[in-house]
Amino acid sequence: MATAYLFEPYADRYDAWYEGPVGRGAYRSEVRALAPLMARCPRPWLEVGVGSGRFAQALGVPFGVDPAHAPLRRAAQRGILGVQAVGERLPFREGAFGGVLVVVTLCFVEDPLALLREAQRVLRPGGGLVLGLILAESPWAAHYQEKARQGHPFYAAACFYRRGQVEEWLHRAGFALEAWTATLFQSPDRSEIREEEPRWGFHREAGFVGILARKPEGPEDGR
Repeated sequence: MATAYLFEPYADRYDAWYEGPVGRGAYRSEVRALAPLMARCPRPWLEVGVGSGRFAQALGVPFGVDPAHAPLRRAAQRGILGVQAVGERLPFREGAFGGVLVVVTLCFVEDPLALLREAQRVLRPGGGLVLGLILAESPWAAHYQEKARQGHPFYAAACFYRRGQVEEWLHRAGFALEAWTATLFQSPDRSEIREEEPRWGFHREAGFVGILARKPEGPEDGR
């Protein structure tokens, strides 16, 4: 629950970033990278770490969980049915969802592998997990790490993971990696970010990547 204490007092500041000259273009690019991956997941859909509900609303995800109250109130205003919970302990039955969305939340949770295992548990066989990530290899991660050194409250709490680490966690959680998308090939130092068309596949130089991983149809659960 540690991140709840970070996002409670800064909920308005965090949400307002998406309306700025950098956040607006970055957000729209990220939504475009995630949309084709979510389209491959059967419904119903859940977002873990739903925050203020911007991604859920844009992608048509009706349900969300988040540990912080203030962002959930904003999500409700956007039509998202939210529940206060942490990703490592989801309050849903096994196999309740066909798709689970997790956008940058892995950067802030205490146990990323536990979150992925919970996502796998609440997915039905054949369901899909869609991750949106800033990988440690990305120039955007270096940019945000510099902001962390300058005392930025959000980035000081974020951990950026390498591609190999994320793939290992997915394997251990029982997922089969299916597809990558990539976006944000612009420099993070720009004063304004333009909306980009996503590219398929893994691109090291991308600022943001989408990953689709599938829960097997068989009994394997990665535990």
